Amino acid sequence: MPETPKQDNLKLAVGAIVAGCFALSLGDALIKQYSTSFVLWQIFVVRSLITIPFLVYLARIRSCQDPLKPDALAWTLLRSLLLVVMWVFYFAALPHIELAVAAAAFYTLPLFITLFAALFLGEGISTRGWLAIVTGFVGTLLILQPQADDFNAWATLPLVSALLYAGAMILTRSKCRHEKPTVLSLWLNISFVVVGSIALLGLKLWSPDAELVAWNPFLFGPWTPMGLAEWRIMGILAVAIMAGSIGAAVAYQRGPASTVAIFDFSYVGFAAIWGFVIFAELPGALVSAGIILIVSAGIIASRQRSRIF
Repeated sequence: MPETPKQDNLKLAVGAIVAGCFALSLGDALIKQYSTSFVLWQIFVVRSLITIPFLVYLARIRSCQDPLKPDALAWTLLRSLLLVVMWVFYFAALPHIELAVAAAAFYTLPLFITLFAALFLGEGISTRGWLAIVTGFVGTLLILQPQADDFNAWATLPLVSALLYAGAMILTRSKCRHEKPTVLSLWLNISFVVVGSIALLGLKLWSPDAELVAWNPFLFGPWTPMGLAEWRIMGILAVAIMAGSIGAAVAYQRGPASTVAIFDFSYVGFAAIWGFVIFAELPGALVSAGIILIVSAGIIASRQRSRIF
């Protein structure tokens, strides 16, 4: 029998999402830094193979009798698949754009929730909602600069990621709320291993030509032999994904999504910090203005979206 949904705990939810954003942003910054050293699918497989035993141990601390299989298996698998595909799009963009730009483009997700609620759920959009949509749209244009000669199409990939993440968090709140966060994280990492292994096998059988590998080694490159330094990096990435995925699950289970989403924007701030510290990235004036507008629009939209969840 499914467990009774957990009662809300706002302080726990806020702390969990901020800690999770800190961990995920650090992990994503490191993936960007080492995107020329590893193929993405290798990161998926190795990172999660390190993480899975620890998640099983954490899940067993509570009770050895608790099953590791989620009650809502189908919804959990769908949630996991949405998140895996989300990270594929997001990580694919990281070698080509600044981390803060990717983060800001990704956090257009409350705007998509607002629009989709009106289109598919019949909910009206308030004046505040329209203000958020217009503000976010202007911010997105400032970041993407579609008329500029240096338009970077890679910056559109985090927008796709935003759609997928929004769907996954809706499932977390509505269909997977009674699941244990460690179990949700466990199945997410199992999904990473499965998808990554399929991709690696496909590359092995396909053997992409040198030109394609040179164009995007992060997606089409070969497996990198691993020594002590490489295993150390993977260990840090494993801790980051475990902390981030558990933090997000706890936050959206134990707090109203409209409130949690506001603190979810801390990822943008952490990403800007890591971008400066690790890559010496300083966004230009127009991009900085776009980031500020998107964050502002997301906060405005988040405050009126509680009915969806």
